[in-house]
Amino acid sequence: MPRGRPVAAVTDARFDVAAGECLALIGESGCGKSVLASALLGLLPGNAQTAGAAHLGDLDLLAADERTLARAVRGRLIGLVPQSPAAHLTPVRTVRSQLEETAAALTATRGRSALRAAAEAAAERAAFPADHLDRHPHQLSGGLAQRAATALALVGDAPLLLADEPTTGLDRDLVDRTVDELRRHVDEPGEAGGSARGLLMITHDLVAAERIADRVAVMYAGRIVELAAAEDFFGSPGPRHPYSRGLLQALPDRAFTSIPGMPPELGDLPDGCAFAARCDRATGTCAAPPPPGMVACHHPHPPEDVRA
Repeated sequence: MPRGRPVAAVTDARFDVAAGECLALIGESGCGKSVLASALLGLLPGNAQTAGAAHLGDLDLLAADERTLARAVRGRLIGLVPQSPAAHLTPVRTVRSQLEETAAALTATRGRSALRAAAEAAAERAAFPADHLDRHPHQLSGGLAQRAATALALVGDAPLLLADEPTTGLDRDLVDRTVDELRRHVDEPGEAGGSARGLLMITHDLVAAERIADRVAVMYAGRIVELAAAEDFFGSPGPRHPYSRGLLQALPDRAFTSIPGMPPELGDLPDGCAFAARCDRATGTCAAPPPPGMVACHHPHPPEDVRA
């Protein structure tokens, strides 16, 4: 930050994603979800610093150099559905040429007709219309650009997929189709055999998260405040952290009640619980940091609570 003041965008993020599993990372805008994904891929700004470890097999992603990340990780070990697809698509190349180039770089596909077929197959998986393949990115709507980026991310058949808001700009039917395809990508072994893939999906769409996720991680002010099985989180007993419960109760098909107040600035976080100023369960105890564990809260809802 200006004058050298550091800001901890993400702190103490501890989680795992298994093969065949989807972990949905949810939370308000600005809480650090996309920064976390960028850190795993080595795509943070030059003035950013990371600490800790992020293991993908035997490889520590945070310790890997740019050559390793560029040649062995991005696209091959980790596929990315970016939050801003228009910024990741090459503006002077058609969608078809970008898909064919990606297939040639990441797979054993060779030959003009084989690459053309691979591009069309990837487009179909992402519900990208075949009659738009020869268009340039500026000729696509936001939803079509999102589907093009999803198709590109699926080409490499990577063991881990990072999907950062993969349903942005899509109508409900296409949201369902997209998350179903991502779920299929997770569950089915790759073309060369082997185990299923893992998916870390960053999303504001709690309906999509409920449809696809095995587990849910909730982030607030740069910290993961709750980690729970999706069945428990969206059903009974429901989330235990007051913030998590507030997110669900804000949905139109639930209480449709907003969470009061605004998230704190990451450069001005309190010493204790960052959610305390907005929480109706807060007491003086919340001036101290919340205890570590699956629910980072001094006063979590008891596990026997049922969904309202």
